[in-house]
Amino acid sequence: MGDGTDQAASTLWYVLAIILVGSSLIGRRLAWGGLLRMVLLWVAIFAGLLGLLKLAQGQGWMTGRWADDGEELVSRDAPAALPKPIAEGQALRIPVAPDGHFWVDGNINGTSARFLIDSGATFTALSDQTARSSGLNYDVGDPGVIMNTANGQVEAKRSNIAMLTIGPIKASDLPVVVSPAFGGTNVIGMNLLSRLKSWGVENGEMVLRP
Repeated sequence: MGDGTDQAASTLWYVLAIILVGSSLIGRRLAWGGLLRMVLLWVAIFAGLLGLLKLAQGQGWMTGRWADDGEELVSRDAPAALPKPIAEGQALRIPVAPDGHFWVDGNINGTSARFLIDSGATFTALSDQTARSSGLNYDVGDPGVIMNTANGQVEAKRSNIAMLTIGPIKASDLPVVVSPAFGGTNVIGMNLLSRLKSWGVENGEMVLRP
């Protein structure tokens, strides 16, 4: 679980500790049997809440994305067949895929690649295979950056895309991160989306406007 979940658990410990102390002070006026039942009740409540936090981690409710500063992504495979995006002038409308996410085919320096659009990802990210096939340069000996993912911390390398094209949308000189730990998933993150005039979901479609 990430740092945010650990902090939540720690905060929960402190809150319950205060409640238990307060309960013990009140309990001085209660029978020992009543005090014991009160303590056992708070222990059961804490165990239940902690169990919910663990379940949330295991089910991916507290993950689903990745980036620096504690954000995370669950690596996922793109559906075999994607609905075709529609270009309307300079805008691009991307229908939701069968898996409930927005995927789009793009082009990196002349090499085709498939991307998951994730507004929770700080950076645009490439799998190691995609980076190599598109001829991106990055120093394998460079310390890179440490990123938090659903599978723990991984090391990613910084690189740069000279030109990324998605339908009528083009982004030049785009910083990206690369790691084999991302599996086969490529992600369009906020460092590209923030360059657009607007983006968002309209009638079940992701609409990108340059």
